[in-house]
Amino acid sequence: MAARRRQTDDKLAHVTAAIAQLQRERGRLTVRGIAQRAAVSATFLYENPDARALVQNAVADSRSRRDRLIGQQHDQIEATWRERALNAEAALGRTQQEILIQRHRIGELMGQLRDFDQMVPGESIQSLVTENTTLKHRVQQVTREHRALQERLEGARSNLRFAEKRIADLEVQLLAGQSVVAESPS
Repeated sequence: MAARRRQTDDKLAHVTAAIAQLQRERGRLTVRGIAQRAAVSATFLYENPDARALVQNAVADSRSRRDRLIGQQHDQIEATWRERALNAEAALGRTQQEILIQRHRIGELMGQLRDFDQMVPGESIQSLVTENTTLKHRVQQVTREHRALQERLEGARSNLRFAEKRIADLEVQLLAGQSVVAESPS
């Protein structure tokens, strides 16, 4: 009886050492993996209550650590894309406001041009026409910038949707993998 108890205690010590080694190496903690590393049978790990408790605690600890890590990575990715989308939306709003201001200014200048056309000599009209042309070019430039920012915003939104879908797929795979590990008897 004492020899058998000693042999069981030695196996438990090997199991503890194998679990610690797998945790240090960040290896996958499974019953089969622990049994191979500890040089014991999977049956021993299932039948011995102390060994079963060691394995269950190690697997639960590994899952919670992995879940926290995945959650942190997910939060970082989501925050990055959200920040990009917000920045693009803010830039788009500023650009739209700039376009509105430029259009209003062009309208005012066109009205002044019509008024001066009747009252002012030819060289003043030429300077107003030049200013008007300059403003039209600026509006075209701002419109191009507006279009580019809209495309960037759409790209950021698309990337965010893809990242969210990918994360959801990975979470499904993770849950499916956990249920397979929990269901496997050996």
